[in-house]
Amino acid sequence: MSNSDRTLAAAGLILVYAMVIGFTDNYVRVIAEEAGLWQFHLTRSLMAAVLLALAMVPMGLRLRPQRWGAVVARSSIHGAAMVIYFGALAFLDVALVAAGLFTAPIWVLLISRFVYGHPIGPVRIFAVILGFAGVVLVLGPEALAGASLPAVLPVLAGAMYAMGNIATREWCAGESAETLLAGFFAALGVIGAVGMAVLWMMPLPVPEGAEGFLQRGPVWPGGTFYFWTFVQAAGSLIGVGMMIRAYQITEASKASVLEYVILPASAFWTWVLWGTGLAPLAVAGMVLIVVAGSMIALRAKAVEG
Repeated sequence: MSNSDRTLAAAGLILVYAMVIGFTDNYVRVIAEEAGLWQFHLTRSLMAAVLLALAMVPMGLRLRPQRWGAVVARSSIHGAAMVIYFGALAFLDVALVAAGLFTAPIWVLLISRFVYGHPIGPVRIFAVILGFAGVVLVLGPEALAGASLPAVLPVLAGAMYAMGNIATREWCAGESAETLLAGFFAALGVIGAVGMAVLWMMPLPVPEGAEGFLQRGPVWPGGTFYFWTFVQAAGSLIGVGMMIRAYQITEASKASVLEYVILPASAFWTWVLWGTGLAPLAVAGMVLIVVAGSMIALRAKAVEG
């Protein structure tokens, strides 16, 4: 397969990933009405484990890591990012949360500079400033007047996601896509189980409905919770698996630009499913984040070339 064909294949994989995840993540607000974040993660991970086990033999999947420490560390970082991401989904539109998550290229650049000492040129410095301006616009008035926790969570998730992406390249280069996928779900399951245990032993006051998503301990949810959690598990296995595969068949700089398609995909599903659009300032902020991320990725490609 030529390089152009591989990039086209990666684009197709990422487009399917974006449409699947954009759809399933919109229903986290429905899941949040009945159960807590921690029970959702444990239940979803158990469902994903069953689906992976059923697919392992017929599809010839290799789940055993080559380097256990690297996979555990990477899974823990990405798992923490996703816990924060899903916590924010109970309070904010998917497109807004996704925009916070996709500040990751900006964080990658800052971590590379201040942790690893890699130099950054004027183009990338400008891109970071542009991306930060985009984040402020997406977060809206909250960001300008002492940001509320839900508004800041997606950006924190973006920072953790960036650290996980660095770990994927630096620590887990020889691992299969399904190994990283299994590790990702295992980490979320463990985090969910710990969260449920803590809230069972030390329960907190829980607001009604989605407002109590973070504080809610173990409950006996109804069929709606299990149905949409299963949709989440199946959708995540398909979507995240395709995204990991896309990063394996084309350059990370190209894949990271293609991945921005999740922003319009999320906004599209939010409009279709709930009939809500985005404020003009939020749309402008998303455009700035996409431009900043694209500048960083393309600049990286130019430097590597």
